[in-house]
Amino acid sequence: MSTVATIRPHLERRFEGYRIVFWYDPEGQYTGDLDGLDLPGVQTIRVANNEYGIKNRLLHDEPTGKFLVYRSGQVPAGIGNWLLDLELAYGVFTADRMSLVAQDLGLTAEGIDDVVQAHEKFFNATKRVQSLKALLNPEDDAAKLRAKITAVVLGQREHSLLEITRTLLVENARGQQNKYDALVDYGLDDFYWRGVASIYGYESPSPSVDDLVLWIFRKAIEGFESDRPGGLQNIQLDFASLRNDRRSQDALATLAKRAAHDLDYASTIEDASFRDLVSVDLFEETDQKIISDLARAVAEQTVTAHEVAKVVRARQRSVWIDGYKQLYTAIASASELLAELASLNLAAQSFDEALERYRREWFRVDQLYRQFIYAARTAEYPKPLAALREQVEKRYTNKFVYELGNAWQQKMDEADDWRSSALRSQACFYADYVEPLVRDGDKKAVVIVSDALRYEVAEELGSRIRQEDRFDASLDAVLGVLPSYTQLGMAALLPHSTLKHSPDAKTVLVDDQPTNGTAFRGKILESVGGSAVQAEDFKALSADERRELYKANRVLYVYHNRIDATGDKPGTERQVFEAVEDTLRDIVDLVKKLASANASNIFITADHGFLFQEEALADSFFLTTQPQGDDIKVVNRRYVLGHGLKVDIAFNTFNSVQIGLDSDLEVQIPKSIHRLRLAGGGSRYVHGGATLQEIVVPVLAVNKKRKSDTRLVNVEVWPESDKITTGQVVVRLFQSEPVSEKVQPRTVRAGLYVSEKLISNQIELTFDQTSTDKRDRYQNAHMLLSQDANDYNNRAIEFRLEERIPNTNQWRIYAKAIYTLKRSFASDFDF
Repeated sequence: MSTVATIRPHLERRFEGYRIVFWYDPEGQYTGDLDGLDLPGVQTIRVANNEYGIKNRLLHDEPTGKFLVYRSGQVPAGIGNWLLDLELAYGVFTADRMSLVAQDLGLTAEGIDDVVQAHEKFFNATKRVQSLKALLNPEDDAAKLRAKITAVVLGQREHSLLEITRTLLVENARGQQNKYDALVDYGLDDFYWRGVASIYGYESPSPSVDDLVLWIFRKAIEGFESDRPGGLQNIQLDFASLRNDRRSQDALATLAKRAAHDLDYASTIEDASFRDLVSVDLFEETDQKIISDLARAVAEQTVTAHEVAKVVRARQRSVWIDGYKQLYTAIASASELLAELASLNLAAQSFDEALERYRREWFRVDQLYRQFIYAARTAEYPKPLAALREQVEKRYTNKFVYELGNAWQQKMDEADDWRSSALRSQACFYADYVEPLVRDGDKKAVVIVSDALRYEVAEELGSRIRQEDRFDASLDAVLGVLPSYTQLGMAALLPHSTLKHSPDAKTVLVDDQPTNGTAFRGKILESVGGSAVQAEDFKALSADERRELYKANRVLYVYHNRIDATGDKPGTERQVFEAVEDTLRDIVDLVKKLASANASNIFITADHGFLFQEEALADSFFLTTQPQGDDIKVVNRRYVLGHGLKVDIAFNTFNSVQIGLDSDLEVQIPKSIHRLRLAGGGSRYVHGGATLQEIVVPVLAVNKKRKSDTRLVNVEVWPESDKITTGQVVVRLFQSEPVSEKVQPRTVRAGLYVSEKLISNQIELTFDQTSTDKRDRYQNAHMLLSQDANDYNNRAIEFRLEERIPNTNQWRIYAKAIYTLKRSFASDFDF
């Protein structure tokens, strides 16, 4: 560099603070360029054995003038340099490139020049230097400068050890090391490892990122215990950040899997009790161990349903939960199901009492079975559930389905006709539910008919709807028509005076009009100012079109078919519970769309329910008897239609009057849960018969409210002291009420702050406890102070609970408590 144009700005900045600048140019390379400097108001003096005269002129002759004192060649040492005192006072300017770079950074701390010299390669690129300057503060020292150089090399703005380590670990998880190699190339690796040693406590004669990973996880297994003064709190805090921050969560999971294998973690917990592992989520193997042991304990009935629920709830906070949520759900459902079966009482004094008991309590067994099977079928790793699944299937089938079928059959045998004083008839649905609402003409009604939406599914649907803001839902039931099959059930829901079969029994007629299909049902509804539409067609309409359709009709029937469409096909019948889950989502969405079209009164009902068992049925579930009669019209696995049907002990036989039909057909229903053995088709999923699961038909009344009626659960901070005297503190938090459909879970994050500076770990907590027992609604926030907290001893610090502002990435304070930090030197040895 020989042109003065690049030097002038540096000299100008020196003259902003000094009136005298000493410039030493040992090689004399700028001698011929001095006259071209043209520094305003500055006189140039060349040193040529005239030091005394220069000194006199600077101090006595022109004490206020600005001077550039230029010296080439060697400078006399010590007292031989007559200008030494002035040089010490004003400093010496040198024009070698690294010195100019150091000066250009605008940093004055000791050691800056050494950093620049040591990392000359970094400063060879103007773009890198500009990126660095954008990060610098005037007070940065040599260590901060190196840290920020490191950040630039890694392509980031953050220069803390945590953020540098995060970048290197994310890269390592991908099986790459380009960024680490760049640190080595620019001579920054030693700086990084010195920082890791002093701040984290990791030391090695040949450090590497791979080795650091294993060290971190080994220390985590040990709970970050250490004999080191100050302990390993810094790495403990940063490790928590690395695992919980979305930027590095996936990478840490990858590294954890690698470390678990390298450290043979699975063997270390082989003999551990699942109870001792509930609060541990370091490695995926922990969840696998808990699930395996918990499933076995439930199958062997050596653990209570209450304890299982507590374990499952605690594990929802595991960092590995996404891969195991369905397994935990399956175990919890199975545990509750087996507990229900253990105390099951199927006694009922009458036909009506049995109906009431099913809709009030027994339905829950069918619901839990469905929830278990669905979770087990959709779990990523179903093998741990094998023994439990066998137990659930056996006990559900033998203890519930079979015994309930027999108990209910006894009540049916005592009944003369198909009616109840406990449940209204499905054939009266329109007259009892819809007509009273729309009679006066100022209200409208929407009826969603979901094929095979059995009672237990509707009960869960009601709960999901009530969780939505401004929606309420109440569940009732009607006694389904016999046989409980689609055509007859769909017809029974329409407005009518008569209900019967066509002569060939292939069509169900309402007031002598056919009802098979949406178009025919729509024609019948026209008589009451209504129409019919398929759910998919309704959803496909624009918002304006949906509003116009609702406005144009006094009554709107919306037909939905997913459960029956799946279960009635042999190839898909085993997926019926997946179809139920889809249906629950479908109908919640459909209700919202109807509400947005101004519908405020919505009924959700079904044509019939169903029986379903996951495993293939034994021969004992099939009748060996075949129906006989003069004129058999229809033979189904669960019903027979015809004339002159021969009475047989294997069947319940009804004439049309007994079951409320206006035709002369007779109906036979295989008793209890038995099926007729027919060629083709499936047998796990059936309907058409008279079991409680088939004929207790839900009627869910949904209303849209004007005002918001959901809120988040309240959480209170209960400090046990107002002082923090060690490097950690446990803050007790209380969920003041149970979570319910309208009181919803609240997720908060906790931290310790001085003003806006975080001086602790930051953790997320979810409050979703449904228990009415206050003892179940406490949680503890374990807060670890960072090294920065040492700067705030004897100061007030704030424990904060923050919640995310909806639809943003911003947080706001929800609750807080004030502590005073009172740490003595002895607390440094508490870890």
